[in-house]
Amino acid sequence: MSVQSTLSSVIGPAPAGSAVDGGAEYLSRNPADLDDVVARVRLGGAEALPEAAAQAQRAQREWAQVPAPVRGRVVAGLGRLVEANKESLARLVTREIGKPYGEALGEVQEIIDTCDFFLGEGRRLYGQTVPSEMPDKQLFTFRVPVGVAVVITAGNFPVAVPSWYLVPALLCGNAVVWKPAEYAAGAARALAELAWRAGVPRGVLNLVYADGEATSAGLETALAAGTVQKVGFTGSSAVGARVGELCGRHLQSPCLELGGKNPMVVAPDADLDLAVQGALFSGWGTAGQRCTSLGNLIVHRDVHAEFVGRLDAALRAATLGDPTGDVLYGPLLDRKFADGFEAVLDTIAEHHTPLGSDHVGRITEAAPRAGFAGDPATGLYYHPVLLDGMRPDDHVFREETFGPVVGVTTYGTLDEAIELGNAPGYGLSAAVYTTDPATAFRFRQGTSAGMVSVNNSTSGAEAHLPFGGNGRSGNGSRQSGIWVLDQFTRWQSLNWDFSGALQKAQMDVGTVEPELDYRLPPELGGPA
Repeated sequence: MSVQSTLSSVIGPAPAGSAVDGGAEYLSRNPADLDDVVARVRLGGAEALPEAAAQAQRAQREWAQVPAPVRGRVVAGLGRLVEANKESLARLVTREIGKPYGEALGEVQEIIDTCDFFLGEGRRLYGQTVPSEMPDKQLFTFRVPVGVAVVITAGNFPVAVPSWYLVPALLCGNAVVWKPAEYAAGAARALAELAWRAGVPRGVLNLVYADGEATSAGLETALAAGTVQKVGFTGSSAVGARVGELCGRHLQSPCLELGGKNPMVVAPDADLDLAVQGALFSGWGTAGQRCTSLGNLIVHRDVHAEFVGRLDAALRAATLGDPTGDVLYGPLLDRKFADGFEAVLDTIAEHHTPLGSDHVGRITEAAPRAGFAGDPATGLYYHPVLLDGMRPDDHVFREETFGPVVGVTTYGTLDEAIELGNAPGYGLSAAVYTTDPATAFRFRQGTSAGMVSVNNSTSGAEAHLPFGGNGRSGNGSRQSGIWVLDQFTRWQSLNWDFSGALQKAQMDVGTVEPELDYRLPPELGGPA
C-alpha cells in the first residue's frame, strides 16, 4: 500500500516550523489512480507567506555572510543528495503528477545538472575592477544578494523548475520562501528536505503551502512590509500579469516564466520522419502540459498531406497509459487541468479534422484507446488530438491549451510561417525543421521566441542555457546558466579614493588637448 504523508508549511529555524495552518486541507492525489492520496496538505492562510518572509529576512543576514565558495559546497551537497535519491524522487514525481517515469528521471537529473553548474559559480561571482578617470582612485563592482526571494512554482515540473530558482538564489546569499503547487506538495517537501540536509539552514529556505487566494494576499502584505526583494513566478500568463502588476507597485521587477504557444515550422525540405519524431515528443510528451509544449504546427502546403498522414499514424501507434511504464504520456496533472482541457475540446469546430485517435476527450470504456496500457478508469486519461484545418482565429491557435492537443495550419512563404508563429503573442520556444541553413537563420531572426531549435523539439532545456520567454511568455527575465544570476544579485559599485584630496568626477579630470587646427604638410600627403 502506498504511503500517505501529512504535510504542513515549514517556516523559520525550528524543525517543525511555525504554526501557520489556517486554510483548508488539500488532498494531493495520484492522477493515474485517483483513489491514491499522496499527501494530506494543511494549507496556510494569508498570514503564512508574510510570516515566512519575516523569518527569511532574519535568517538571510547570516547566510549572506557565509563565503560564496562555501555556499557553493552546500549546492554541491544538494546535487549529490539528489543523485543518491534520484530513483525515489522520480517515483514520487510520477506518483504525484503522473509524469512518465522516464521523464521524471530526466527531471531529477536536471536538478543534479543545475547543482553541478552552480557549484562553480560559488567561486565565480565575479565583479570587475574599473579604471578611474582620476589618479590615486580605484573603482570596483560587486554582486550582492537581493535579500529575500519568494518563489512560486507550478507543478508540471515539480522539482526541476524550482531548482532553477532555489539553487542560484541560495548560492548568491539570498533566503527563499518557496510556495509550490498544492498538487505537487509531496515532491516539493522531498526536495526541501534534501536541501536542508545538504546544509541550507531552515529559515533560509522556507516552505509554504497555500492556495492562490492566500498566496496573493500574503505576497501583497509581505511586499508592503518590505520583507520581500524578489519574486520568481512560474505559471499562467494571466496570473503572471497580476504578479507583475503587484511587484510593479513596489518598484520590483519579478522573474516571470509563463505560458507558451510554441510553433513548429515544417519546411518543404524538412526530414519528415525527424519532424514527426520532434512533433510527437514536443506536442504530446507530458500530455502537452509543459510550458514549452508544441502548440501550433505550421506546415508548408507542399508537404502538409504527407506530414500529417505520418504524424497521425505515429500518434495512433503511440502507447499511452500507466506512467510507471514506457508510455508517451500518462494522465493529466490534476482534475482542474482536466476540466480546463475539456473546455478547450469544446472549441473544436466543423472546419477541424481531429486525428491521432478514434475518439476525442476522456479515455473510457465507451471511448477506448487502442493499445492503452493499464486501466483508464482509474485516472485522468485523455485521447491525443491532432487538429487539422486550424485557422488563425481559432481558440486552439491563439491560446495555450495545456493538454494533449496540437493544431495544424499551412503556409506558403517563410515570412508567412514566421508571422503565423508570432501571431498568438507568446514568445517562449519555437522550432523549425529544415535542411537549408538560410531558412534556419531567417527563422531565428524573425521569431519572437526566447528559445529556438533547429531540427529539434520545442521542449528540452539544458542547465547552462538561458531559459525564458518574451511577450505573453514572460518579461524577458531568464533562468538557468549565468544569466539567472542577474535575477538574484544586484550590482554594487565601490569608489575608493586614496589621493588624500577631494577629487570631483567630471570636474577635476586631467585633459590632453589635441592641436585640432593641424593639417598634414605636402611631404606627408597634405595639400600642396
